[in-house]
Amino acid sequence: MIEELGDWRRTHWSSEISPELNGKEVIVCGWVQRIRKLGKLIFVILRDKEGTLQITAHQNTVDSNLFEKLKKLKNEYVIAVKGIVKESAEAKKGVEIVPKEIKILNTVKFPLPLDPTGKVPAEIDTRLDARILDLRRPTTFAIFKIRHVVLQSIRKFFVKNGFIEVNTPKIIATATEGGTELFPVSYFERVAYLAQSPQLYKEELTAAFEKVFEIGPVFRAEEHRTTRHLAELIMVDMEEAFATADDVMKTLEELIICVLQEVKEKCTVELETLNRKLEIPKTPFPRYTYDEILKVLEKENMPIPWGEDLPTPAVRKLGEKFKGPYFIVDWPTESKPFYIKPKDNNPKICEAFDLMWSWLELASGGTRIHNKELLIERLRSQGLNPESFKYHLQTFDWGMPPHAGFGLGLARLLMVICRVNNIRECVLFPRDVDRLVP
Repeated sequence: MIEELGDWRRTHWSSEISPELNGKEVIVCGWVQRIRKLGKLIFVILRDKEGTLQITAHQNTVDSNLFEKLKKLKNEYVIAVKGIVKESAEAKKGVEIVPKEIKILNTVKFPLPLDPTGKVPAEIDTRLDARILDLRRPTTFAIFKIRHVVLQSIRKFFVKNGFIEVNTPKIIATATEGGTELFPVSYFERVAYLAQSPQLYKEELTAAFEKVFEIGPVFRAEEHRTTRHLAELIMVDMEEAFATADDVMKTLEELIICVLQEVKEKCTVELETLNRKLEIPKTPFPRYTYDEILKVLEKENMPIPWGEDLPTPAVRKLGEKFKGPYFIVDWPTESKPFYIKPKDNNPKICEAFDLMWSWLELASGGTRIHNKELLIERLRSQGLNPESFKYHLQTFDWGMPPHAGFGLGLARLLMVICRVNNIRECVLFPRDVDRLVP
């Protein structure tokens, strides 16, 4: 029953079939999304990556063997259809294809673990276990079409602004920063670790390229079971020489606006599928100091001891008060990584920022320390051994410029754009404390 594609090749995507092609022979390929058999009429809705298309066969106008073959089709069968484009007022797009030949390229084993049309709801674990089927659901498909545009937009933005794209090692000898658990890996006859961040490498690279960015994976061995944490994630990192936290906050604002505008312009169908009306926030984004945020929380009967990070209930409460993007600045120095620069006039406060969107932290960054002696002091204050960072520290002897940067979580940005509540919705094959397959 299963046939080979042979010398057939797709001539058109579903989105390209229009009344202007009336009478033209075409070949389309895809999956059977739905089939209706009404006596002498068979309607097949074919789906490809660009959308859907109606195939219409009447028993009196198509070959009898072809009609019998069409009757054997089931949902999600993989098919190729050669036929004639025909204008049709009844068809959804005003056009259909009358088949001349059909090839059944693969069949399906029933029952399927979920409904690829999305009409029957399924739990997130069921969907992730059958992710490829889940990706055929219109809403899931829309998220990843948007993700594609987001990545294109990010790269275009950085290149336009003079940044060089880099790729840093993901197998490293020591921790990039304190406070986050590491994944050890067997590296020949010694132990290495999966990189938590490209932080140290991207700082070093400013001493050569000045403006760098990277879009790549990082790994966090944190046993969080939340809707916003993963063990493997894609980060958008940038670093810029001769810049401060204020400079890169402005760059981050511009990047976010650029991405949102491009998604709004290029992803109208996907946003409609998600029932999402995308609003572009105004710049500059509001800025609140860490101390101001603590006062807001205290008024909400959620006091946080000065110097501590903001726990989940606190950021949830902030999300009730602040619906759009905003920065939290002037963090306690001891709450941030060793490479963040303390303020000259008050070393207890550092030049760090977090970009929040409602309750969700999207990015963090700041001015970095470029003074070697101060950096060694900060390493020791956080219980880290400077000897473990000797290759990083040696670059500071070769002319390290003042620099600043940030890291932006791609999946969290997608959560905001697509308005979904679970980060796993925005990752093709998520990895967390409980999930290692598929």
